[in-house]
Amino acid sequence: MKPVKIEFTSQVFKEGKMYVAHTPELDLSSCATTQTKAQKNLIEAVRLFLEEAEKKGSLHQILAEAGFVRRNNRLVGPRFVLTQRVTLPLSPTHAQA
Repeated sequence: MKPVKIEFTSQVFKEGKMYVAHTPELDLSSCATTQTKAQKNLIEAVRLFLEEAEKKGSLHQILAEAGFVRRNNRLVGPRFVLTQRVTLPLSPTHAQA
């Protein structure tokens, strides 16, 4: 039996001096001082998360709720149709950060 692979989105952004890699399908993040290391850390975090979910018996439910479907030997998450920056004006009381 061939091993099943999972396909997920990875978004990397910079926060201060750190790079943060995030997968929106599973809402997991990891960080590092380089983009490459942040990406590697995210892959490891996803692997560990999925292993623990499988041990607890909740993997199928988590993947189903996240929108993953099985296609042959792959689990594929939902495809993003649009990613864009949006600007929304805030009142002065809400704009204090």
